[in-house]
Amino acid sequence: MKVSSAFSALLVAGPATAQTPAGFTPSVSTRLDLTFGSKNVATPGTALTKSDTAQPPTLGLATQPNGTYLWLMILMRTFSAPYAMESPPPMSDQHPNQAPLSSTNFANPQAGQPSTYLHTVIRDFKATGQTTSSGIYTLSSTATGPVSWFGPAPGAENPPHPHRYTNLLWEQPANWVIPQAANTQLQNQKLGFNVEDFIQAAGLSVPIAANYFNVTG
Repeated sequence: MKVSSAFSALLVAGPATAQTPAGFTPSVSTRLDLTFGSKNVATPGTALTKSDTAQPPTLGLATQPNGTYLWLMILMRTFSAPYAMESPPPMSDQHPNQAPLSSTNFANPQAGQPSTYLHTVIRDFKATGQTTSSGIYTLSSTATGPVSWFGPAPGAENPPHPHRYTNLLWEQPANWVIPQAANTQLQNQKLGFNVEDFIQAAGLSVPIAANYFNVTG
């Protein structure tokens, strides 16, 4: 699909600070505004609590939106020093319908590779017609899927350390029907979810905005 001219300008303008974590692909430089109640993710990597993030955030954009959008949130944990030998993400950070982590071939912890878990994918976001006090155009959706909201739920760890939740927003193609291959990834491959594979299977372009936050178990 083609990205609208307004967002094309944002995507090519630079230099800009990445709104996705270092090493995350695709890299995105346009900020997705995330607000959990009274807590705004003003800076990528903002620390929040499980109670802060119990309910879905309000999404927003600095540029007036005129399309329909798809939102995704994914957990990414990297097994590298000083946690190179830690266990995979705890059971509490899985959806209850997923198989135990021990049954999945995780990334090699010695290699410092990331493990991922898909938390949420919601379609059909549109502009609300309202702005925040800081001039952000808010978005909303009446949809609850294709992957319903599953908030951050890291378990207690010793030592405790942050779990990183990356949020991506795409322009949703007109009359978009999720291709079967993409739907299979969404429903059956949450553990070890690969964003780039999903983009290709779903027929999406590059994300137009992103942000991430941390929650410590």
